[in-house]
Amino acid sequence: MREKPVLVNTSLIGNKHLNRGTPCEDASCTLSRNGVSVVCVSDGAGGAKYTHARFGSKCAVDTIANLLCDHFDAFYFENRESISRSLLVTAVHSSMADLLVEHQLDGLERLSCTLLFVAVKGDLVLAGHIGDGMICRISSSGISPLTLPANGENASSTYFITFPNAQEYLRFLRTTTDDTHAFVLMTDGVEEMVYDSSTQLIRPVVARLAELAAKGKEEAEKELSQTIQEFVIGAGQNTDDASVGILYLPDTKVPDFSAINDSKDRFDRNHEDTIRSVQMEWVPKVKHAQEILSAISAGKPVENICKAAVSEDEPSEKKQAGEETVKVSQGDNSKKEEGEEKTTLPSEEKSGKTVPLWLFLLMSGAFIATAVGLILQLI
Repeated sequence: MREKPVLVNTSLIGNKHLNRGTPCEDASCTLSRNGVSVVCVSDGAGGAKYTHARFGSKCAVDTIANLLCDHFDAFYFENRESISRSLLVTAVHSSMADLLVEHQLDGLERLSCTLLFVAVKGDLVLAGHIGDGMICRISSSGISPLTLPANGENASSTYFITFPNAQEYLRFLRTTTDDTHAFVLMTDGVEEMVYDSSTQLIRPVVARLAELAAKGKEEAEKELSQTIQEFVIGAGQNTDDASVGILYLPDTKVPDFSAINDSKDRFDRNHEDTIRSVQMEWVPKVKHAQEILSAISAGKPVENICKAAVSEDEPSEKKQAGEETVKVSQGDNSKKEEGEEKTTLPSEEKSGKTVPLWLFLLMSGAFIATAVGLILQLI
């Protein structure tokens, strides 16, 4: 029988807050119950308007840890991911409502925070992440990111669990522990020290930190705190709060530390290839699809519309106008204040005429849902 995971966590105040006489805004927790092991970390937003972020981060980790220990199976075996994400966010918001009353606050924004979590039951894994920070997976072959930092329009902005539409930004994963040795979660105070976004390199020290858990929870937390204090908090006078959570699987293969990469080449990113550019490229096609679906719904003939779609090399005035006037909505992000933390199917015949494959797909429910969803975002 597999040994129980070892859960380790620590949250330390950064020099930035120490020098200002302000409290630590990070929070972390571990919890084991009902055969489920959970580790969570959260970074409270910095800035004048996030007055009670430290209470928000504590509430977020406690709520998710308890929720997943009690209802792991419900979330793992629910195939409708959107429902799972919405329920996770709703649970946090509902718990935070009591804080609004307790501290006489005017809205959830005051409690803004990021959230990262990993829960394990047997060989099954649930993980979630909104905002910056990182979740790393340690395996016998080395280190890999399970989730990467999510920033807004610039490196000093991110997303919070307190957003009204937070479920749109919450990354939710269902996987297994196959070839996993440990999971390491960290807020941006640590992530920025161990992760190079220009090369996607996670420094080998992360695997070393995970191995501290082999000493047991008490000794591991002591040494982990000392290490983070010395090499992360002590790295400068303006360091951020730092939180680390470790979920360690003791009867699994330890990686070969000498084989873990300590350098990578920079990758050549095409900065012009963005989701916005893809959206704009598909706007005319989606609008054309909408015309077809509307005609079908109204019982009107679609032959003229279909013929017009064949020649894509002949741009129509209508298509050109569509490209110029359709607006693409951008996701919300919460910016940090300056000097502060963050913030192949066959053709069918109908009425004696062959229905092309692409039209068959257009008429399918899956495409309709996708097209309508995309249209709602773009118009």
